[in-house]
Amino acid sequence: MTRTVQSLFDLEGKTALVTGGSRGLGLQLAHALGEAGARVMISARKSDELEQAVADLEAVGIDARWIAADCAREEDIQRLADQTLERMGDVDILVNNAGAAWGAPAEDHPVDAWDKVMNLNVRGYFLLAQRIAKRSMIPRKSGRIVNIASIAGLGGNPPEMNTLAYNTSKGAVITFTQALACEWGKYGINVNAICPGFFPSKMTQGTLDRIGTEKLAQNAPLRRLGDDEDLKGAMLLFASDAGKHITGQWLAVDGGVSVVTGG
Repeated sequence: MTRTVQSLFDLEGKTALVTGGSRGLGLQLAHALGEAGARVMISARKSDELEQAVADLEAVGIDARWIAADCAREEDIQRLADQTLERMGDVDILVNNAGAAWGAPAEDHPVDAWDKVMNLNVRGYFLLAQRIAKRSMIPRKSGRIVNIASIAGLGGNPPEMNTLAYNTSKGAVITFTQALACEWGKYGINVNAICPGFFPSKMTQGTLDRIGTEKLAQNAPLRRLGDDEDLKGAMLLFASDAGKHITGQWLAVDGGVSVVTGG
């Protein structure tokens, strides 16, 4: 008997780990998973922000916990994976969301800033996925990995944005997602990516200040930026059995910006 749509999207009994989960897009993703029934472990660098985020999640009935960790540091990644598995048991859903951006003209882009962005946005994703998969997903031949990329990873940006390292890193995340899906499909692990467009957040504030919220919104066919609900549907599709036959894919959630041509 085939399952209902409601049961396909149900995450009751599942455990999720969300990096960069204390605010912004990460917290929205944690809410989506928890609202669908999953237990959620969130991670970020700042304990006070994590405490507040867990309080927000618990206020709506979500079983949530936190671990402070810097996903640019290999030792922190190992500790995050190990402590999550010790405290929560097997991880069914890994959301690689922690990230960094840097704005500078390409000809003057600091090398250390380039390394910082690439280390967190690409290397950190790989190291955490590898450790969680080897310890939990591969032995059980089951798992979902959702990497948060960006429409910036689909190509270039207007010159005034000056986000070469960020674009490059997010393009790498998309290819990483595709390659990992090919390798780990035999283990029953689905690997997909979400490519958000512009959402108001601490990371995008500099761009919003330089270009203007109204101008960015007008560049989207839907004439608006993303809000606190817009990533939830894509997250649940990739995390649940509703998307069990989807792997190696990326989905732009951007109000249509990525399909605009000529301008």
